[in-house]
Amino acid sequence: MDKTIESVAEAVAGIGDGAVVMIGGFGGSGAPIELMHALIDRHRQTGSPKGLTVVNNNAGNGHVGLAALIEAGMVAKLVCSFPRSADPRVFTEKYLAGEIELELVPQGTLAERIRAGGAGIPAFYTPTSYGTQLAQGKPVAEFEGRPYVQERWLKADFALIKAHVADRHGNLTYNKAARNFNPLMCMAARETIVQAAQVVPAGGIDPEHVVTPGIFVNRVVEVPEPQQEELLNRAGATYP
Repeated sequence: MDKTIESVAEAVAGIGDGAVVMIGGFGGSGAPIELMHALIDRHRQTGSPKGLTVVNNNAGNGHVGLAALIEAGMVAKLVCSFPRSADPRVFTEKYLAGEIELELVPQGTLAERIRAGGAGIPAFYTPTSYGTQLAQGKPVAEFEGRPYVQERWLKADFALIKAHVADRHGNLTYNKAARNFNPLMCMAARETIVQAAQVVPAGGIDPEHVVTPGIFVNRVVEVPEPQQEELLNRAGATYP
């Protein structure tokens, strides 16, 4: 099945109000900037989507990518590990003004909650966060004399993913550290939308090199020269 889409605008067209959206990336590494900006463009044209719950490792930097999504007033809740990063002013201002909700999750727990969502595991136990505010209200059980906190899976309506090479069937490879959360999010979302620097014919990726099988991918759009968050911020860029 050919899963390629002609434009980033078409790729994100199905994301509606109130959706839960996982966005790959560790800071700017592996962040699908073009897909996020296409979502902002649609919001400016139609007023939708809004009221999104976004799952990401951090809270965005500067005024591009995730920070721009937040600045546009599209995000109602952020689930992340690091709300304080290099330049988190947009999120910080929205949070202090009571305009965005934050669910803080330890990084390893965040990755495992996403993995559990993709694997169909509704809950698991971890010692991380025991005895802290993050564990308040969560079930605790003892295993081999040690207390563990129950954490629930994380699933999403959509995942926005940045890949290095994709084939037309949706099989993906990633560029080094840009792999990060992307493969896990592909598995945990109902629909996975991918921007890839290169799209090759079916069979153009060695099967031994495939990281994400195409069964977890719904749409692929080629973005030959993807923008990098750090470079945009150094240039003082804003979006739109």
